[in-house]
Amino acid sequence: MDWSFLAYPLEELPFVFLVLLIGFTVHEFAHAYFADRFGDPTPRSMGRLTLNPRVHLDLLGMIFFLVVGIGWAKPVLVNRSHFKRPRLMGIIVSLAGPLSNLVLAFVSLILFYALIRMGVLTGTSQGVSLAIQLFFTRMVLMNIFLFILNLVPFPPLDGYRIVEDLLPRRIMMKIKPYEQWLFYAILLMFFIPPIRRVTLGPIFALQGPIFEAFDSVARLMFGVGIRA
Repeated sequence: MDWSFLAYPLEELPFVFLVLLIGFTVHEFAHAYFADRFGDPTPRSMGRLTLNPRVHLDLLGMIFFLVVGIGWAKPVLVNRSHFKRPRLMGIIVSLAGPLSNLVLAFVSLILFYALIRMGVLTGTSQGVSLAIQLFFTRMVLMNIFLFILNLVPFPPLDGYRIVEDLLPRRIMMKIKPYEQWLFYAILLMFFIPPIRRVTLGPIFALQGPIFEAFDSVARLMFGVGIRA
């Protein structure tokens, strides 16, 4: 059977699925945690203040990610009216998700370098060693991707929610009627290669410099490293 329609090689799908499960769960939990800390009971009342992946996973969103390279988890509902400073705390809650993916990427890279430095991988078979390297490589690169993707300022991404809290209300009221068209616009940017190359392409290209920065820090810490 031809599996070329998938966004990732077939043999990597179990690792990609696991990485997305972890990345989506941590991302949504971060939103829920900070909203709860700032006084909004909504995420807790809906059972979202947990690291249980089943609560955050959207099966269709996961399938889309595996097939086309972009997808989603179940969004955490937040009621900003419960915040003492709705705009500031709203920005922090929105940023928490993407930043959690960035932290997860860095921690994963450091953990992998630590395993190499301690010689843990040398005592395993070649197959196990390659599987561990593939898992951690995907953990780093895909969480960096989730960090960048979610900061794109188009609905329904976190970047758009941040823009909502930054811009004056009068401007946002003028933008609101066009939200659905902005959503379609980002789909066009992602799925049409010529448009993607001049819009999202340069943004996603930031994955390289971010990884290189992490790699440089890790090399200073452990004297070892990997290349994506």
